Amino acid sequence: MMTASATLETIDTATQHQLKALNLRPSEYQLTVETLHRQPNFTELVMFSALWSEHCSYKHSKHLLRTLPTTGEFVVQGPGENAGIIDAGNGIHVAFKVESHNHPTYVEPFQGATTGVGGILRDIITLNARPVALLNALRFGTQQTENPLNPSENACTPAELKGNRYRFKRAVQGIAHYGNCMGVPTVAGDVHFHPCYTGNPLVNAMAIGIMQPSGLMLSGVKGVGNPVVYVGSPTGKDGIGGASFASRALDKEPSEADRPAVQVGDPFAEKCVMEACLEAFASGLVVSAQDMGAAGLTCATAEMAAKGGLGMEIELDLVPAREPNMLAWEYLASESQERMLFILEKGKEAPVLEIFKKWQVPAVTIGTVIEGERLIVKHHGEVVVDLPTRFLTEDAPMYPPEAPSEESAEAKTRRLTPATQGIEDLSAEQVLPTLQALLASDNLRSKATVFSQYDRHVQNATLLCSNNQSAGLIRLKTPVTNQPTGTALATALEGNPFYTYLNPYEGGKAIVAQAARNVACVGAKPLASTNNLNFGNPETSTVAYQMEQSVRGLGDACLAFNTPVTGGNVSLYNTNGTEAILPSPTLGMVGILADETKTCTPHFKQAGHKIALVGKFSPSLGGSQYQWMKTNTLLGEPPTVDLEAENAMLQLLTQQWIPQGLLASVQDLAGGGLLPTLAKCTFNNNNANQTTVGVQVDFSALQAVVGRLDETLFGESHASYLISYATENEDAIKANLSATNECLQFYSLGEITSNTTINFVVRNTRLETKVEVLQSAWA
Repeated sequence: MMTASATLETIDTATQHQLKALNLRPSEYQLTVETLHRQPNFTELVMFSALWSEHCSYKHSKHLLRTLPTTGEFVVQGPGENAGIIDAGNGIHVAFKVESHNHPTYVEPFQGATTGVGGILRDIITLNARPVALLNALRFGTQQTENPLNPSENACTPAELKGNRYRFKRAVQGIAHYGNCMGVPTVAGDVHFHPCYTGNPLVNAMAIGIMQPSGLMLSGVKGVGNPVVYVGSPTGKDGIGGASFASRALDKEPSEADRPAVQVGDPFAEKCVMEACLEAFASGLVVSAQDMGAAGLTCATAEMAAKGGLGMEIELDLVPAREPNMLAWEYLASESQERMLFILEKGKEAPVLEIFKKWQVPAVTIGTVIEGERLIVKHHGEVVVDLPTRFLTEDAPMYPPEAPSEESAEAKTRRLTPATQGIEDLSAEQVLPTLQALLASDNLRSKATVFSQYDRHVQNATLLCSNNQSAGLIRLKTPVTNQPTGTALATALEGNPFYTYLNPYEGGKAIVAQAARNVACVGAKPLASTNNLNFGNPETSTVAYQMEQSVRGLGDACLAFNTPVTGGNVSLYNTNGTEAILPSPTLGMVGILADETKTCTPHFKQAGHKIALVGKFSPSLGGSQYQWMKTNTLLGEPPTVDLEAENAMLQLLTQQWIPQGLLASVQDLAGGGLLPTLAKCTFNNNNANQTTVGVQVDFSALQAVVGRLDETLFGESHASYLISYATENEDAIKANLSATNECLQFYSLGEITSNTTINFVVRNTRLETKVEVLQSAWA
């Protein structure tokens, strides 16, 4: 662990300014001097700034990441490479990973989000996998002018509202632009709004690719004398210092000085790079490869050399440049997009270079693999960098907490406050207006304006993907012949900052459970996960506690579900001015559906089908959307995750009910609780193939168990599902449920009708509204 052996007083003024600009600590500078036995030059300091940033070194989080389960029956490649890989059977390996592009999106929303998609796609391509799906988790500032359940609380100022809407609109356009141009479908995602993201939005992008089992391309260098080849777009001055920029807190307003740290993407160039790379890998003449993402040439050269236990010597004058007279540190710090670094087999470069020429992709030899674990960089014939590779990478300073983290008194008081404080229970007459307000709210309303911008069906493999579908489902085809295998890949990307804010441990468990439920709802068995940890300043005790407990919750849940974490990303120093964002980890899940024809969707199908609530229904208002809208605060304990009950329900869905065709529809109780979920199951999402139906239900039995009406209808619960089924299947469903776990419950609610109304009983009062009225509020 690093100590502050150097202070600003012991460092000359010019170096002090450099360290501040590069976000390096005096103690880190002192470590470089002691290790190198000399003072590093400015170019070398730029490299340390990039590779010792949180974004690249995980210096405040690696001790936590090491606690996560990372191995399992289906895991082929865990953390340490560009993405994780699992064995999906039928000769198919699946690569997947999630990463963030948060700070750049705040400064320049379109390009920030665009290059986030481009970067995560290159992580998949570098492994020799062809991208087949994209997902995203978006966190932005409030979009509504007024909270209909609490009009006295202003959501934000007019100026903030304008900025929030602009950033969200442009970020979505950027995501759509890159994915659509690349021809990769966006099949699922998660969107959440809250005032804390006004000054620091979050864009987490996830990509999935498929590959042959024998085709894995690793990044460690091999073979002394092998040429180092630069592939892709020329290097410019965009994205300079992006890794360091992503590892510091932002100012309240974006600065023009920050714009050079934002990369500029070109999806058409990346499309050519992708096809050229995959063809080059197929030649068998590529030894290793790495994309130039965060920290650009600095990261690619140092990490590839360190992983291979060898060195590398490169000449910057040979690097294709977009601008004349670039300085050495600019070449090394640039994060210009659509670039790769290859190691080729000496003497066999010509066939590979010919492939890139065919695709009109620049490919130039810029260096050589050398003996010794050193990175040597030359510019204009002079050595400008001479550094040990492990010192730049694996031996970067780490900063685990100096003392055990503790929950702050403020957080403990907030968590122990009753979730119902300040909330009067609803009368029957208030239920329908409350339902409409919730369905129209930022976090529950339709995201059709988002998903309609994405090409969801390109590649002709998307089986499920809709505005009201929690998981995406992709038909798996063999990598070489492109023939369907009959199996499918399900995937979801989830997070819940409200839960994690109130109880980081339960919140961590909750996002794993939510992602697993979404995958299981389409009939797929959850197999593995990837996560993105978005938090505030880790050097504060509050954030350190949130991180530690959230990761502990993630790990416990992934262990219980046997869904190991194969990789991911950490994004820290996310602040709205001086105030940290809500702790916002996200988790991506993948699973396999053994028979693509045996799946399920949330939409109610047919009049006469029965409706039931199954699982372990234990609703709470703590951290619910209802609580937030009623009080503009978050109080109490969020719903507790019962891992045993969750697992039991996952097994029922994926091993019995869905494969046996017992269910007509299934939907877990997502945000908003029981009644909003029920309403959305009646919406046809403007799909001509879905019949518009109504329901007639009675919540009296549920309310008798729960007590409060608002908690029954709008409280949120884990391990709970709303199902519909043909009457003749009820006995089998009940028998399976009782045989699986005695704690699981079955509540018969009513049936589907053909009259397109939602008709229900609460407190001996019958309420009725048209489906189209609610869908109009939600749309």
